Amino acid sequence: MAEPQRYSARVHWAGSTGLGWDRYDRTHVASAPPAEAVIGMTTGESKGDPRLNNPEQLLVMAASSCQMLWFLHLAAKARIDVVEYGDEAEGEMPEGAFTRITLRPRIAVAGDASEERLQRLVELAHRECNIARSLRAEVVVEPRFERQPAHAA
Repeated sequence: MAEPQRYSARVHWAGSTGLGWDRYDRTHVASAPPAEAVIGMTTGESKGDPRLNNPEQLLVMAASSCQMLWFLHLAAKARIDVVEYGDEAEGEMPEGAFTRITLRPRIAVAGDASEERLQRLVELAHRECNIARSLRAEVVVEPRFERQPAHAA
């Protein structure tokens, strides 16, 4: 049996909660070695800095990124030329837990792959996405396909 993949993260905050719930700074940093990027974060509630991402946004981003990476992987293996992929993802959290994440990728393709074939790859990418499979919330993918001129080889 293969060893499970493990992912680590580091989170750091410093300040004083002695100032009271409504006054302490929620800003903190996170990293995931060996990646060098450090992400400034805050809380999703009204006490957070709106210029920084919050954990809820990062979860929606992770679901979107996972779907995109799997789709690109499958398209490349199928020799389909995807030239652009953008997503307007949205998560719904009505009562303290995500109930739905909707991904709305706009996928630009060069060449003549049928929309049915592209839709099958979207569905397969969704089934393979480890983030979507790990969540209790429903993850829905509503793709839109666009055609671009084929690249000269």
